Amino acid sequence: MSDFNCLKAPKDTYGTLKNYIDGEWVEAKTDRYLDVENPATGEIIGKVPLSSAEDMDAAIKAADDAFWEWRSTPPIVRSRYMFKIKDVLEKNFEEISRVATQEHGKHIDEARGETRRAIENVETAAGIPTMMMGYNLEDGAAKNIDEMVVRQPMGVFGHVAPFNFPGMVPYWFWPFALATGNTFVLKPSEQTPITLQRTFELLEDADLPPGIFNLVNGDKVAVDAMLDSPIVKGVTFVGSTPVGKHIYKRCGETGKRCIAQAGAKNFLTVMPDAEIDRAMPNMMASFFGNSGQRCLAGANLVAVGDIYDELKQKFVAAASKLKVGPGLDESCQMGPVISAKSVERIHNYIDGAVKQGAKVILDGRNVKVPGHENGHWVGPTILDECTPEMTHCQEEIFGPVASIIRVGDLEEAIKIANASPFGNSASIYTQSGRTARTFWYKCQAGNIGVNLGIPAPMAYFPFAGQKDSFFGTMHGQGSDAVQFFTDSKVLIIRW
Repeated sequence: MSDFNCLKAPKDTYGTLKNYIDGEWVEAKTDRYLDVENPATGEIIGKVPLSSAEDMDAAIKAADDAFWEWRSTPPIVRSRYMFKIKDVLEKNFEEISRVATQEHGKHIDEARGETRRAIENVETAAGIPTMMMGYNLEDGAAKNIDEMVVRQPMGVFGHVAPFNFPGMVPYWFWPFALATGNTFVLKPSEQTPITLQRTFELLEDADLPPGIFNLVNGDKVAVDAMLDSPIVKGVTFVGSTPVGKHIYKRCGETGKRCIAQAGAKNFLTVMPDAEIDRAMPNMMASFFGNSGQRCLAGANLVAVGDIYDELKQKFVAAASKLKVGPGLDESCQMGPVISAKSVERIHNYIDGAVKQGAKVILDGRNVKVPGHENGHWVGPTILDECTPEMTHCQEEIFGPVASIIRVGDLEEAIKIANASPFGNSASIYTQSGRTARTFWYKCQAGNIGVNLGIPAPMAYFPFAGQKDSFFGTMHGQGSDAVQFFTDSKVLIIRW
């Protein structure tokens, strides 16, 4: 293509992927494999094994065998490994980003942002000597009896990763687990396993001790083996709500700690005093960035009062200008969705919305990308005349579809958002501090944005969530992650 001024992907194909167990690359003991597609072309770029329970058990055993020596390593030494990991990621920043774009489809700038967020989590975890500090009180229990709390690692932890951010989401967990002295088993998404495969290859240069960090490809078989293992102390997950509920339930039954960050249906509320022109690029990123495949994506655009007409006009105009194409083409703004199955699901939601009375005012169902006819394309789509009870306004579409809901005032907007079963994020655009405070104070969502549509916490803050968007007590990232991966031990001492 004449305008395809793209950066090239590192490789055209990656062959059959392997597992990484006890510091060695090993073939999975399975006869089940899935093709990994480049969603912009439909071409097969690798095969991922759907590992057996035996494969997962081997990784868990390796992590368990490595635990005590790693747990006994001083925190400052573990911190130095984090700096080595950061150096490796920085040196290979562009390659990791391109691989993520190649297998996921997202725009290269979005992939670069993802890689940067991953590195920021490693940087935060490097501060673990301070983050693990306990506290003490002289004569805390009685005279001459001191009392103190120390935080200690627990053992083997696991993570079940999503497809939409293969190069970032696992970093909400594993750097903190390793830095606190635990060992780890990571199960990538079978749809986007190559980014993590390549990252593990690169991290061999960090010289991590064998067994402390393992990778097992697979599907539900491997996940259930992790959930059922008596050795594993806890499991972290990011993905859909039904799977999150399954994992949370199984962890409860087997006595494991669990962080299950799940689905979303996010509301962006626009007040009459909003600076729409300044906010519009931000709204575009929220609704259509990552092709709408993010748990913080805008889904329902709530127009308050007489802002409706101006907002709709400018929103449609801005979305119409977004260029859809391969993520490695820097002249584009939006890439494909992950699979043909996703295209079908998104189309079904749009068709269902029309049947329920919504009006399609921007239709992305027939987007064509010359030279990439086999790609999985859905363009920006906007539905108008929507009401909160419509199915597409209630359920997670996970695609570039925006639904406009018109309301009379702020209280109605908050009531609609709070009625949703999800509570991942909510945003408001306004120039009023009073309005903003009322919104964040009353809105039942874990991550709140004021004049921004993607309220993504930095690595030193927890990634929050409420209602059916989160199951557990501690969240990923920051001090929450440190508490999740450590146990408090109370010492009461008299000499």
